[in-house]
Amino acid sequence: MRILIHWLISGLAVLSAAYILPGVHVSGIFAALIVALVLGIINASLKPVILLLTLPINLLTLGLFTLVINGLLILLAASIVPGFRVDGFLWAFLFSIVLSIINYFLFKLL
Repeated sequence: MRILIHWLISGLAVLSAAYILPGVHVSGIFAALIVALVLGIINASLKPVILLLTLPINLLTLGLFTLVINGLLILLAASIVPGFRVDGFLWAFLFSIVLSIINYFLFKLL
């Protein structure tokens, strides 16, 4: 039950972040839930491998390269999910930051 609630909150965060940023487009609530699911799967499976491979760059940039990786993973999710479009890397980068902030505050309410 807790996973379902987290998924719904993440979907709400995706919708909210897309509403705030004009370069990110979500066609509706169903697409936002699918984006939350795909981002969760990508972050659980692909992100740890990429972070391990880019560990030297992450150490040199004091972890800021992780934000670039997050933006690239959001672009990957945009290419997978129909109804979710990001206009470029800068918007994906900003979307990852805004999504993280919104998720933080929504999960604090729990």
